[in-house]
Amino acid sequence: MPNGHSPTRTIYSDPGASIEDRVDDLLGRMTPDEKRAQLGSVWAFSLLEGNRLAPQRARSVLAQGLGHLTRPAGSTGMRPRDVARLTNDAQRFLVTETRLGIPAIVHEEVCSGVMARDSLIYPQAIGVASTWDPELNRQLADSVRIQMRAMGSHQGLSPVLDVVRDPRWGRTEETYGEDPHLVAQMGLAFVRGLQGGSLADGVIATAKHLVGYGASEGGMNWAPAHLPPRLLREVYLYPFEAAVREAGLESVMAGYHEVDGVPCHANHELLTTALRDEWGFAGTVVSDYFAVEQLSSYHQLAVGKEEAAGLALDAGVDVELPATDAYGEPLADALVAGRVKDDRLDHAVARVLRHKFELGLFEDPYVDESAVDGAVMTKGQRALALDIARRSIVLLKNDATVLPLDDGVRSVALIGPTADEARHLLGDYTFPAHAETLAVARSEGGLLGGDMSIPEDLEINEHVDGVPTVQDALVARLGDRLRLAVGCEIDSPSTDGFADAVAVAAAADVAIMVLGDRSGLTIQSTSGESRDRASLDLPGVQEDLFRAVAATGTPIIAVLVAGRPVGSDFLHSHSSAVIMAWLPGECGAQAIAETLFGDNNPSGKLPISYPRGVGQIPVYYGHKLSGGRSHWHGDYVDMPTSPRYAFGHGLTYTTFTVEQAGIARSEVVAGENVDVEVVVANTGQRAGEDVVQLYVRDPQASVTRPVLELKSFARVSAAAGERKTVRFQLPTGQLGFYNHDMEYLVEAGAIELHVGFASDALVHAGTATVAAVRDGRPIPPVYTGSVVIEPTATRT
Repeated sequence: MPNGHSPTRTIYSDPGASIEDRVDDLLGRMTPDEKRAQLGSVWAFSLLEGNRLAPQRARSVLAQGLGHLTRPAGSTGMRPRDVARLTNDAQRFLVTETRLGIPAIVHEEVCSGVMARDSLIYPQAIGVASTWDPELNRQLADSVRIQMRAMGSHQGLSPVLDVVRDPRWGRTEETYGEDPHLVAQMGLAFVRGLQGGSLADGVIATAKHLVGYGASEGGMNWAPAHLPPRLLREVYLYPFEAAVREAGLESVMAGYHEVDGVPCHANHELLTTALRDEWGFAGTVVSDYFAVEQLSSYHQLAVGKEEAAGLALDAGVDVELPATDAYGEPLADALVAGRVKDDRLDHAVARVLRHKFELGLFEDPYVDESAVDGAVMTKGQRALALDIARRSIVLLKNDATVLPLDDGVRSVALIGPTADEARHLLGDYTFPAHAETLAVARSEGGLLGGDMSIPEDLEINEHVDGVPTVQDALVARLGDRLRLAVGCEIDSPSTDGFADAVAVAAAADVAIMVLGDRSGLTIQSTSGESRDRASLDLPGVQEDLFRAVAATGTPIIAVLVAGRPVGSDFLHSHSSAVIMAWLPGECGAQAIAETLFGDNNPSGKLPISYPRGVGQIPVYYGHKLSGGRSHWHGDYVDMPTSPRYAFGHGLTYTTFTVEQAGIARSEVVAGENVDVEVVVANTGQRAGEDVVQLYVRDPQASVTRPVLELKSFARVSAAAGERKTVRFQLPTGQLGFYNHDMEYLVEAGAIELHVGFASDALVHAGTATVAAVRDGRPIPPVYTGSVVIEPTATRT
């Protein structure tokens, strides 16, 4: 311990004492400067000289201690073993060179795996959501937990629980889609996988961005969200509430935007009243990067950083990321002037300290540097990434069953800017994408309005060498029967490559066109954070390239590699088949090739409705009875009001049907369960998987209800001719809504139940009448029911 402290002399250093007593003891020993330091953070690269911790920099920055060390893996470009050494050196300095010896929490971005050099890149979240398999997301998060702990990290800035119904928004790719139940289930799984059984060997999950960030005005980043209270509660807050109440979520990040005139970082009603007082959240609220200061510079709600710090701390923001700014001297001035009460500071510091004790940092702040290499880029992680990529692929269209291709196909044209480019398979919060961001920050001296100047000697590696391309995966299968002609770039006006692409397509039996976006944060990116688009057509001249190839008459298989629905009506109507591969990550090329040739039978389902054009936005399945059409004629003058592909849609190379569907009882009492039984059959010629989806509709309630609400789902695997019985147990606590007084209520009345394989392909399973509880006590919300899948005797 520093300055001669012995573990036996203080309660806080005694592992046998309760965490509450340890926090109280340590808090009572701290000076105001030491308390504020626990609410701050520092970029890991700012402590470096070469790739080692610089003692002189540490002494000037860490003298009072530190709350968070920001992204030593993601911001430095160092290899995992060097990252572990850096975190050890930083912790050693804090433990031995500061008065109280308080270690730091180390956080990283983990939107598609650990955002670190040499860490495996998983499919982006929108693709993970397309698996409709929360267990896969739990396994993904568990693998992230193991890697982070090995490198000395303790908090992951994920999952993204923003419900998004406007695919113009560039961050659509980071989300789990449009439906609050699906988002909640995927989020619950991620939180459980990342946090593990306890924080002693777990990693703090950080749900973001509270709240409504994905409902921005015009689909623009950081724009206001216009959300009335009932919609806010039932849709946008729902996944966060589920994560807090059901999974013990330990951290929340506030959004950059404003809701009803109040920026989220200054919104006491959200960050304290709802989150802590109503839901019982006991963890930490962290700021989004630079967002505390932005209460002044961006929103102009506060006059200067001092007032911004006071507003944020009073609202409930505990920690400022990524580097201490407003929570430095401005917060000190606000405290001295009495603009912020001391108890606000103490409450926030206590929450940070509690996490540090729960993480075991005071007992063991260091990691085994020699063990790191065995924890990253393992065979198991690669197998998991490939499995997720396979199951995430959505077969949108397959006219005349052109897919799967036969291995004996004579000639195949491979066309498009993503055909031979591995970088385009990756999402915006991956290390290669952020290596570009770091390079821009180094050359321009800043990014996103915050201090992010990068040292000249910082190593930046894009980490795409060795990541297979779609061309690599297809050449391995087809050899010289495959002809490549890229045709154009992602977002370039040049058509110089069109002639070659047309010639190659005209000579082929089939053309595979791999088209889409380039995800990232830089100006060259067409998708990702702050890369919003007013059009859903493909960027650049890709649509023109498609038209040129289509004119040859060669059948086209369109493989879309993008983080959101893309493609014109012409593209979708003139393709023989359309595959949505999303941003499938490091193993994505193999998954695409296997799907094209039938080794992988696609089973992904859309987690977001696929618009026909931007004029329909927002288009989503759970609209109100008075919505979803133009009354009284129905459609737009120039376009149907229905989406091109509905929420939950996704074809397979076999066929599944619902043979039977019914409910166990037609009358239940609030607080009981509605039991639904569905018999499904694989009526095709090959084994496959499909997702059985359970929706409800309240046909008459005291406030208007959506026409459909997803309440449960089950991924079913069956051999050709095999039948399975799926039993859903739906708690009536899932059927409530917020009444006129904004109280959660399970209202007596009829509930229709529908099952099927997409939101527009359902059968009626029955209508259950819910009776009120006799003593009138309220039924609390329930977020998850249960599902049992059993083999069913085959009919003869």
